[in-house]
Amino acid sequence: MTAGPEAGLLRPLTGPQSLDPLLERIGDARYVLLGEASHGTAEFYRWRAELTRRLVEEAGFSFVAVEGDWPDCQDLHCCVVGAPEAPEDPREVLEGFRRWPRWMWANTEVLEFARWLRRYNLGSRRRPVGFFGLDVYSLWESLDSVLDWLREREPGHVEAALRACECFEPYAQDPQAYARATRMVPRSCEAEVVDLLAQVRRRMRESGGADGGLAELAAHQNAEVLAGAERYYRAMVRGGPESWNIRDIHMADTLDRLTEHHGPGAKAVVWAHNTHVGDARATDMADAGMVNLGQLVRERHGDEGVVVVGFGTYEGRVTASRAWGEAPEVMAVPPAREGSVEDLLHRRVGNTAALAVLTGGEGRGVLGGGAPLAHRAIGVVYRPARDRSGNYVPTVMEQRYDAFVHIGRTEALTPLHPVEEDAGEKETWPSGL
Repeated sequence: MTAGPEAGLLRPLTGPQSLDPLLERIGDARYVLLGEASHGTAEFYRWRAELTRRLVEEAGFSFVAVEGDWPDCQDLHCCVVGAPEAPEDPREVLEGFRRWPRWMWANTEVLEFARWLRRYNLGSRRRPVGFFGLDVYSLWESLDSVLDWLREREPGHVEAALRACECFEPYAQDPQAYARATRMVPRSCEAEVVDLLAQVRRRMRESGGADGGLAELAAHQNAEVLAGAERYYRAMVRGGPESWNIRDIHMADTLDRLTEHHGPGAKAVVWAHNTHVGDARATDMADAGMVNLGQLVRERHGDEGVVVVGFGTYEGRVTASRAWGEAPEVMAVPPAREGSVEDLLHRRVGNTAALAVLTGGEGRGVLGGGAPLAHRAIGVVYRPARDRSGNYVPTVMEQRYDAFVHIGRTEALTPLHPVEEDAGEKETWPSGL
């Protein structure tokens, strides 16, 4: 590692024990949010997994919540906690993930972590550590799940779910078609969805806040996903920050529900893109009227302990797609823009993986000294030729994160699926994040 006046604040990452300074910074915090500069970088997933293992084993963290769909992640949760009739190998579950980009979670790095988590849970006497999805996209899958739950538990309320199904039926499970239709014709499925959500919420209140089991939690959450997705897609066609805010508020609300479900003292690890976990108030997102998950968790739970960790790379390779819905491919990530966070760190440490603890005493001034710096952000859609003209977010690092992991040269993650299915939908700005 290159010597310098601040080099002592940048520690090399050589293995799990080199994360000790970050574990000390986390301390008794109840929320640890772990980012990534891209969805397709193997090292980001591996270091998040290493840290999460230590948080589970040494600090008693209760669950992992990720930027993924609730229904798919619920299936993986059942597998890793050893639920009856769930597959024994997480690979079988991950290969069943449906929504594009499947490779974001159905990859060899997540498979390795999921297998470890299942072994840990089956060999532990404590409450199993779960794996849950925070995102809002699974409109049709969540609607089907709510309908199935009502048929089994509340047959008298199936009619509301059927009305919602009938309302969405003309759009053939195409969120874009539904979104466009609501813009051209002042008719949406909002009323049907709100009625369904109200009935599920009423059932939860009448049962005293659910029976504490996964089925009750999942029914409530799928109804919330349905309501959030319906709002998201209507807002998406209008443009602006509203759809982004709907999505991140939904993720923050879901995290709160999961924490409440796990009881007093529960601790959460979150895996999501830097643009979601890094505090939006320290970027130009705030000027655009956007909020994000990291900001909301800090605002809601700052007194309980929140630690946000960003991740970045100087150069390497990444798994991504050239357009929405296309198959993933391995692409070159060119050297970072001159003057960026990644360029600054590369000049100090070269290709050495390094950890910087930015808050809590020692880290002040190590990354920019409070001045905004360009900070790389790559989505599931990526065009390397445009890297220097885009893909950077102006960031005050010490305000956005509590710690930062820099990987000088990164490699692409390996998808489990050789071919992707068409997404049928697109995400809003920042593209593909």
